[in-house]
Amino acid sequence: MENNPEIKKAGENKQPFKAIGEHPHRSILKAVSYRFAGTCFTFTAAYLFTGKFIIAASIGGVEAISKILLYYLHERLWDRIRFGKEPERPEYEI
Repeated sequence: MENNPEIKKAGENKQPFKAIGEHPHRSILKAVSYRFAGTCFTFTAAYLFTGKFIIAASIGGVEAISKILLYYLHERLWDRIRFGKEPERPEYEI
C-alpha cells in the first residue's frame, strides 16, 4: 500500500496559502503594478494643474505609498470573503 502512488499521506501536497486563495506576494505585485498606472495619472494631472514638477512628484509619491497599502489591505480582506467563490473541496476523501 505504501508503494501505491495513488495513495497520499495525510497533509501531503498542502498548498500553504490555499485557505486564503493566493499568495500575499501576488497581492503585493498586483498592488504595485496597479498603483504605478494610477500614480502616473495622478502625477500628470497634478502637473497640469500646478505646472510644478516638485509639487506634482510630491503628490504622486504620497498617493502611491498610501494607496499601495490601502489596496493591499483591501485585496487581502476580499480574499477572505467567501462570497462568489467556489466552495473548498476536502483535501482527502474516502
